[in-house]
Amino acid sequence: MTTLVLVLVLVVLVIAGAVWWSRASKQRKQRALADARADAQRWYERLGGQVMNLVANDDAAVKQALVDAGERYNAAGSQLDQATSTKQFELAGHTALEGLYYVRAARTAMDLDPGPELPPMPGQRTAGALTAEREVTLEGKEYRAGPQASSDTPYYYPGGMVRGRPVPAGWYSEPWWKTALVAGAAGVGTMLLFDAFFSPGMGIGGFDGGYDNGFADGFAQGQDGGDSGDFGGGGDGGGMFDGGFDFGDFGGD
Repeated sequence: MTTLVLVLVLVVLVIAGAVWWSRASKQRKQRALADARADAQRWYERLGGQVMNLVANDDAAVKQALVDAGERYNAAGSQLDQATSTKQFELAGHTALEGLYYVRAARTAMDLDPGPELPPMPGQRTAGALTAEREVTLEGKEYRAGPQASSDTPYYYPGGMVRGRPVPAGWYSEPWWKTALVAGAAGVGTMLLFDAFFSPGMGIGGFDGGYDNGFADGFAQGQDGGDSGDFGGGGDGGGMFDGGFDFGDFGGD
């Protein structure tokens, strides 16, 4: 009889523990989801305020940076509307954060206060930032890049990994990385452009002064890791953050 009572008590305790654990786990997930939603909404609203209130001058680079910021704002809004998981809210927040980098670039180009520092995005520290002007000719076409906006370099890139290769933050003559981000569209010319632009010692400094050997580290990681952790640009679906995020998540959870 005593043994039966002990068994029943143990069964009750196990069931009660399982119920408690299930409820606690559900509450943790709900809190994480709420936190992710609030964080994404915060970046989205901050980006919206900048996009709506910042007026571009006649500079082509400023206009293009604000166009790119607006694309990220629209993409982040769409992602927020569809998000149902923590991962999806994080993706929306990162897309909005990316847009703020374009706003920051536009403000800097207009000689305005760029505003408070932003948290780093995936791959930025590894990729580094351009510190010198660069000009290459490939297949008869001239490409330029540099640390400052100009009429020759109106396209900003906040820095990161594209198809496993580091692309430093800076201003470029055209957004050639968009082609590299499309699956199967990165031809031999694009790969040669990577090599021509970003060979070691061509004027790439550490992002925020933190990684002076950004290119070498990033190139090694790109060779070892292939296309994993890519992060790209353009307004073709919601931001540059492919690393760690799956756009397929928006099909359902």
